[in-house]
Amino acid sequence: MLKKIIFLLAAGLIAYGCAKVPMSNRNQLALVSNAELLPMSFEQYSQVLREGRLVTNTPEGQMVVRVGKKIAEAVEFYMKENGMERQLQGFEWEFNLIQEDIVNAWCMPGGKVAFYTGIMPVCQDEAGVAVVMGHEVAHAIANHGRERMSNGLLLNGLIGGAQVAMGQNPTLTQQIFLQSFGVGGQLKMLSFSRKHELEADQLGLNFMAMAGYDPRVAPDFWERMANLGGGGAPPEFLSTHPGPNRRKDELNKQMPIALEYFNKYHQK
Repeated sequence: MLKKIIFLLAAGLIAYGCAKVPMSNRNQLALVSNAELLPMSFEQYSQVLREGRLVTNTPEGQMVVRVGKKIAEAVEFYMKENGMERQLQGFEWEFNLIQEDIVNAWCMPGGKVAFYTGIMPVCQDEAGVAVVMGHEVAHAIANHGRERMSNGLLLNGLIGGAQVAMGQNPTLTQQIFLQSFGVGGQLKMLSFSRKHELEADQLGLNFMAMAGYDPRVAPDFWERMANLGGGGAPPEFLSTHPGPNRRKDELNKQMPIALEYFNKYHQK
């Protein structure tokens, strides 16, 4: 009887703690509120900036900021136009390029984006940066980090939100947070699931199109990324991502919708 009560309580909390991903409308677990999560995310991001070598006064550094701002503005316009602006409450967009020979980029909850200089040659130009930027911004808009932390709390029996979990088991809760958003002192972002990556591709393609970047360049970027492995280990950015053929197929399926956004928003 007790097990049944616990099961029903957990099921009720899960049903209460559900949200929908913008655009895809997929249901996701949301046991943690952004009001709880974002301050922790911002502190982690600040630590990354303190420990890293930022690239600011260079064409590449300025390009990352410029593309990020354009995509963020387009996303904010879309969210407001569709009555979803409250989902951006607490977001504080920030875009930085970090000097390190890593083929990677990531976005923490609340719009905190980082590119590593190692990925810039693969991007080649501003449109290539927009492919990556749209993908990373999509992780934030889809609240993939919140979903991952919610799943971690649930799997460890901590189903009352971040503040309750901190009171119950602060060490474990902090460990779940670090596992969700960073590793050790370097705080390099963990890879998302293939489901999240494909969803970020879908949303990101639309977001770059809204910002005026031709989405048809995206498959070429991912082809360049896939070819970096040269038959050996793939770049960190692709280590747990969907295979390049599946990714290209999904992008091409999404392309007509992205082009509609491109034509609609690019004319404004």
